[in-house]
Amino acid sequence: MYKHVGRHGDKKVVVLFRQVPNEDHMCLVVYSDLLPRLYHDAVMKILESAVGQQAENFADALFRDYMPDGRNCLEALHKDSLMKKVPTNQVIMTPTPASSVRLDELNDLLNEMSKGEEAVKRLAEIDANKGMVSKKKTTETKEVGVSPASRGIPVESTGTMGVLTDEDLARGRLEQANAMRLNATQLLAEAERLQKEAESMLAPTKPLLKENAKTKTVPAKKKPKAA
Repeated sequence: MYKHVGRHGDKKVVVLFRQVPNEDHMCLVVYSDLLPRLYHDAVMKILESAVGQQAENFADALFRDYMPDGRNCLEALHKDSLMKKVPTNQVIMTPTPASSVRLDELNDLLNEMSKGEEAVKRLAEIDANKGMVSKKKTTETKEVGVSPASRGIPVESTGTMGVLTDEDLARGRLEQANAMRLNATQLLAEAERLQKEAESMLAPTKPLLKENAKTKTVPAKKKPKAA
C-alpha cells in the first residue's frame, strides 16, 4: 500500500502536491510511465521509502533527495517539464489495487480531519470496507471529463490542463537529450584531462628506459685467429 499514487485517465500518476496553492481544485502530478528510466527509478525509490510515505505532500520528499545526475529531484522534474497541473476531480488515488478514491474527495476528508472527529470516523469506515470508496452516487464519480461546474471549476482553467500533448513530451525529451549531451561532453573533457595528467606523470620514466636500452653493452665479437 503506497500513498501519493493514482491515475489520470488511463495513465499512472504520482501526485506531488494534492492541492496547488491558491488553486485548491488543482493538483500537481508526474506521469510515472513517461519518466526517463533513471528518473522513474529514483522517484519510485523515494516514493517507497519511509520519508516518501510519511510526507504530507510527496514534493517535500523529492526536495530532500537527488537524481542520479546530481540534480535536486524536484528541481529536475520541474526544469525538464515533467510536472503537470490537473484538476483534482480527474485524479483517482489508488493506494491499493482494490481501493480508490477521487482526489478532490480525499482532500475534503483530510481537510475535515483537522476540524473534528466526524471525518476521522468516516475515513476509518472507508478503510474498514477495504477501499477508499466514494460515498457519492456512482453517476457523480467519473474519473475523467467530469463537468467543471460540478466542483465550481472555471471552464477556462481546464483548457490546457489535461493529458500531456505530443508537443509537451517532445519538448521534454529534447531538453533531456541536451542535458545528457552536456553531461557527456563534461565527462569526456574530464576523462581527457585525467589521461593527460597520467601521461605527464609517466613521461619521465620513458626516456630513462630508452636510454638504458641504448647504453646496454653488447659483447664484442671475437676475430677469428689467423691460420
